[in-house]
Amino acid sequence: MTSPTALPSEVAKFDALAGEWWDPRGPMAPLHQMNPLRCRWIAGRLAAAHGRQGENLRGLTVLDVGCGAGLASEQLARYGAAVTGLDAAGAALGAARAHAAASGLDIEYRDGMPEDLVAEDRRFDAVVALEVIEHVEDRPAFLRALAALTRPGGIVFLSTLNRTARSFLFAKLGAEYVLRLLPRGTHQWSMFVTPAELTREARAAGLRLAAISGMAPGLPSQGWRATSDVAVNYIVALTRD
Repeated sequence: MTSPTALPSEVAKFDALAGEWWDPRGPMAPLHQMNPLRCRWIAGRLAAAHGRQGENLRGLTVLDVGCGAGLASEQLARYGAAVTGLDAAGAALGAARAHAAASGLDIEYRDGMPEDLVAEDRRFDAVVALEVIEHVEDRPAFLRALAALTRPGGIVFLSTLNRTARSFLFAKLGAEYVLRLLPRGTHQWSMFVTPAELTREARAAGLRLAAISGMAPGLPSQGWRATSDVAVNYIVALTRD
């Protein structure tokens, strides 16, 4: 499998974790912990863009690129969105379909890559790619595909990791080798993306930065919180021209 928007080695890495994806104490525990914040942040801004209060996404179409086993897809569907989940990891998609069916959620899961849906001329009110772009070999091509899948005036939401000394210390060494929060080799620090790089490459793809926020773990009873500090984890909203 070759694609400008997917590395086979990265797809295989996450496909191998399919059976553990929904275990909140398993290797995907950090995603479980940050998922409520990511989805609230996305839903609030998408709802507001359509003149709505709170996190009401009823009737809006959302594409979740690199959806894995569906953590974000399910939460966005619970907010009322018509969600399509897209991933090249077949085993992870199997877990996603099974979990959605058991949860009574109607989510369309597709096996493939963004360029496959571009070829079908699909368009969505919002396109979401969470913790995905740092695993992509050709970021400009990936961003162009996301832009092509977004309706004019729609929003692309991305969350990722900044390439800083702090992210190397905490997100790479700390998370993978010291605290063992993630399997070793989950991330390559050299593929982390600075906000300046992401903004510049997004602009070239026809996407304009509308909002940015850092994400940081809080107390166990509070979960992750939004912050102005983008040195490690951050999330952006990009508006399509």
